[in-house]
Amino acid sequence: MAKRVYEVWKGRNKFFLGGRLIFGPDAKSLLATFSLIVVPVIIFCIFVGRHLRHEFSSYNAGYAVIVAAILYTIYVLVLLLLTSARDPGIVPRNAHPPEEEFTYETGGRQTPSLQFPRTKEVMVNGISVRVKYCDTCMLYRPPRCSHCSVCNNCVERFDHHCPWVGQCIGMRNYPFFFLFVSSSTLLCIYVFSMSAYYMKVLMNDSEGTGTVWGAMKESPASVVLMAYCFISLWFVGGLTGFHLYLISSNQTTYENFRYRSDNRYNVYNRGCINNFLEVFCTRIKPSRNKFRDLVQEVPQPPPAAARESATNDAGPEDRRVKVEDDLDIGGDLLKISQRHNFEGIESDIRSRGNDQ
Repeated sequence: MAKRVYEVWKGRNKFFLGGRLIFGPDAKSLLATFSLIVVPVIIFCIFVGRHLRHEFSSYNAGYAVIVAAILYTIYVLVLLLLTSARDPGIVPRNAHPPEEEFTYETGGRQTPSLQFPRTKEVMVNGISVRVKYCDTCMLYRPPRCSHCSVCNNCVERFDHHCPWVGQCIGMRNYPFFFLFVSSSTLLCIYVFSMSAYYMKVLMNDSEGTGTVWGAMKESPASVVLMAYCFISLWFVGGLTGFHLYLISSNQTTYENFRYRSDNRYNVYNRGCINNFLEVFCTRIKPSRNKFRDLVQEVPQPPPAAARESATNDAGPEDRRVKVEDDLDIGGDLLKISQRHNFEGIESDIRSRGNDQ
């Protein structure tokens, strides 16, 4: 029975729902991220939001505190899923190296040797950019593409591998990643503000002590939530600011950390406004991988032992034909090498004549 692409995938990704969802190898970290978001919101709704239902003048306006927290949390979780469960921009790997890139070099020998260039130049916005060859995926990486050692895939516009979402961040999920981080920042601010407001309500309560210490004893959950949100803001808030800078200058995290000291000219920078439009207003390209398609069988050359056995089993006439073919091929290669050597000697004679 023919298998599907995701069943024979050579990367370290994990697939669910028949290849419809693709995660990184550290997908279990999503459980920790999910808990860090949901548990504080549940505590907030039970110990803070429930007591703020009747603290607003409008009728039942206090219920909006709980509803807003729940709906916004669902929105953040959807962004987390869109970031983690989709193809980040994986470049399909080749089954064989690109044969058109081989070059023949004699190097003074009679038999020419095959040389494979490790880099090549491509044009980006009118400027030449060097791209590297990936031995694992057997392809020249597109510009801004890098091989993720965690997922074992080449990813277009590779930003970084995020352990908190258990996935590479690349061309196809970067907008969702930024929205997830920035929305988490706003959620922290919301929970922190409402908890601080509830502390103020307790301090102004006629039955309370009217002090901060009394409010803290009355609602320790508010204190815990405020401390948790304050610490989280240093992480997600700082990350949001950093990625705002990266988007405005059209950089990736990988490029910023690797080429920061080189003072390279950024050929991808199109201006602040156009850079933001490129990230948020450009249609996301469809995945280049059809994970649910059936695997197309690629014919493999017979092993050396089988070829040798077939040669031995062949009759004298077949062996003679094969030897003649080999001699013809060897003669052609020898002619090519001799022609290259002759051309090299002729050019040396000309250069010496010009010098004289």
